[in-house]
Amino acid sequence: MSPTATKRVLLAAPRGYCAGVDRAVEAVERALELHGAPIYVRKEIVHNKHVVSTLAERGAIFVDETDEVPEGARVVFSAHGVSPAVRDAAASRNLLTIDATCPLVTKVHKEAVRFAKAQQTILLIGHDGHEEVEGTAGEAPEQTIVVNSPEQADIVEVPDPENVVWLSQTTLSVDETMETVRRLRARFPALQDPPSDDICYATQNRQVAVKKMAPDCDLVIVVGSANSSNSVRLVEVALEAGARAAYRVDNAQEVDEAWLDGVESVGVTSGASVPEILVRDLNEWLAVRGFGEPEEIRTATEDLMFSLPREIRADMKAKDAANAMRA
Repeated sequence: MSPTATKRVLLAAPRGYCAGVDRAVEAVERALELHGAPIYVRKEIVHNKHVVSTLAERGAIFVDETDEVPEGARVVFSAHGVSPAVRDAAASRNLLTIDATCPLVTKVHKEAVRFAKAQQTILLIGHDGHEEVEGTAGEAPEQTIVVNSPEQADIVEVPDPENVVWLSQTTLSVDETMETVRRLRARFPALQDPPSDDICYATQNRQVAVKKMAPDCDLVIVVGSANSSNSVRLVEVALEAGARAAYRVDNAQEVDEAWLDGVESVGVTSGASVPEILVRDLNEWLAVRGFGEPEEIRTATEDLMFSLPREIRADMKAKDAANAMRA
């Protein structure tokens, strides 16, 4: 980097791994250490190409459905959660399951079960086809209607407008979700709120940091994969908050140097499933092109940690006990 570099890099904080992602990735790593390869994983453990390829190199095998897993083998459920039907399918094949569902997603699942028992219609704000939405809707398929956008809120129909509640996918844009809720409530005044905010703390924190940074940025680069909902949302949030341009990349190699034409300030952030090494690589790539040391723009400090899945903890305890007996 040139000592006379004047072009700025603003680095959003918080960024990158959230507690749920950290827990899920470590669950696969520990399973490989404890049991050896292969360890099967249903869907991508988290939505990030680098993470998935790194775990695959270590012996994780990613499958779309449990029927692709050999009977009696060990399979990890991803951080996005699964429906009861998937759990039943795994049990029918005698699979040894490790549930790496993010605890914040599990919370939404429990809310869906409770509202369904109360015979309420659940309006699930989220993206049809996303694994998390499929898992949550699968808890109460007969009583759940997915609402994909604010526009769909204007036309959705429910059996009983007096008995309806909303839930949401945890990785959505906060602003768009609340606009969807506003439109739903305009049509269904009796709409009930969930007992607590469904959009996860990490998603909200990363969006707040980008909102603070974006007005000072000619360009915002979001590191994250295309199927990462929260990463895609960060691009939208940056543009809405005043960034003059914003793009998502999986890594520094995907940055188009033409984006830097006339740019004096670049904002950098990453989605909640992105390892920090990819952000460091991007900052080094920018330094070679005349940008200065990153200036951190911090809006929150995260210290939340989740314990590993109970299946992993049980296996670790059993291994420790076996080692102690041999000692």
